[in-house]
Amino acid sequence: MTKVNIGALSLNVATAGPPGAPAVILAHPLGADLTVWDEVAPVLAERFFVLRFDARGHGGSDVPPGPYVLADLGGDVVALMDAFGLARAHFVGLSMSGGIGQWLMIHAPDRLDKVVLANTAPYFPGPDGWNARIRAARGEGMAGLAEAVAQRWLTPAFRARNPEKFAQIENLIRAAPPQGYAACCSALRDADLRDAIRAAPPRPVLVVVGESDASTPPALGEALARGLPDAQLLHLQAAHLSCVEAKDAFLAALGDFLS
Repeated sequence: MTKVNIGALSLNVATAGPPGAPAVILAHPLGADLTVWDEVAPVLAERFFVLRFDARGHGGSDVPPGPYVLADLGGDVVALMDAFGLARAHFVGLSMSGGIGQWLMIHAPDRLDKVVLANTAPYFPGPDGWNARIRAARGEGMAGLAEAVAQRWLTPAFRARNPEKFAQIENLIRAAPPQGYAACCSALRDADLRDAIRAAPPRPVLVVVGESDASTPPALGEALARGLPDAQLLHLQAAHLSCVEAKDAFLAALGDFLS
């Protein structure tokens, strides 16, 4: 891992794979960091230059004052690509970062090749719920949120079979910077890309939904895929964190799609 400065902001970044190979950017969900891709990145790095990063307000990246908007998070990706000299890249975004991927499709389509939008939606309904999360993060920190969030991310069956992985994910959320988490909650609360994404330039897109995803239910991903002319839709037996719970199927689909 290394720190990369983009303007006044420093982002924590990890790279793997041949520098001259086609680039794949892996972007994490709200409250996580680049380590959620630990089992995916090495496999992709056999064929791609893989770039992972902690979004602003997360992990080892800077936590500028919030609230943020989706344009802040999407602009960071463009600036990061510039810093690495990447004219274009495949983009894989899960949850919050699926929103970032859609923002890029709308505002920076010339920088993208293929796009994977996993466990995400063009809008994230329930402003009262987002406001409650913001208050909790700012008031009590992440300790009061971590267990409930981790339980939504992974099915009960997976948690029972993999208690160490569940504890790892819960601890990851618990360690998220509360102010950065709250600032990104604001970005998702205020985002509504439903009209703009349907008008974006056509592009190969893979939309991944988890059959048991309570955070972004399958209907939201299905509606997103229907509104995109070149979209494929993949259902996985998983909750929200499909790249962990259904890792093998997720990787197989990525390999086929990006190739």
